[in-house]
Amino acid sequence: MPIRLLPRDERFFELFTSLATKSVEAARTLAEMYGRRDDDRWQLVEVIKGLEHEADEVTHAIVTRLDRSFITPFDPEDIHELASRLDDVIDRVDSLARRSRIFRIEEVPEGARLLCEIIHRATIQVLAAVEALEKGPPSTVLLACREIKRLEEEGDAMYYLWLGRLFEERHEPLMVIKWKELYDTLEKTLDSAEDAANVLESVTIKHG
Repeated sequence: MPIRLLPRDERFFELFTSLATKSVEAARTLAEMYGRRDDDRWQLVEVIKGLEHEADEVTHAIVTRLDRSFITPFDPEDIHELASRLDDVIDRVDSLARRSRIFRIEEVPEGARLLCEIIHRATIQVLAAVEALEKGPPSTVLLACREIKRLEEEGDAMYYLWLGRLFEERHEPLMVIKWKELYDTLEKTLDSAEDAANVLESVTIKHG
């Protein structure tokens, strides 16, 4: 039977898991959107926006519960920080989706699709770490966090590679401007996942 990492507080952990799950769904939807070229793909922007709105409500529920709780599973500051960092991930994905529609992007570069896949994999690892935070053991959380950091490094390398190609190859200036901004946001989304991993790692070390 697994050893619990932290005292049981079903509601807090349920809310954290809900936030992380919505990030996985949003990242998967973004990857699907980037894999399509038909106009119907823009409907997926609204799907992601709906998930982002639900995530905001979950974050609000965490903060409200925190204000009313005398006993929390770990430091209140860490609870607030973790909720914020998890919410940041889906905010970035939502920003990517909305900007892509505003820019009316057509063909998606291979680099952007590959970065979307890495983001999706990173959100899956964030979810795994969040679930292990309650159920343990601590090594499971730390392993997932290490994988998130590895994915962030992989994404950084891919970001610089494809950003370089964007400027090396002959493209229309407007297209370069659009994809420079989108590549930057893709990279920042991975940074957000790593930020969440850093909080999860810190909490685990404190209470492990």
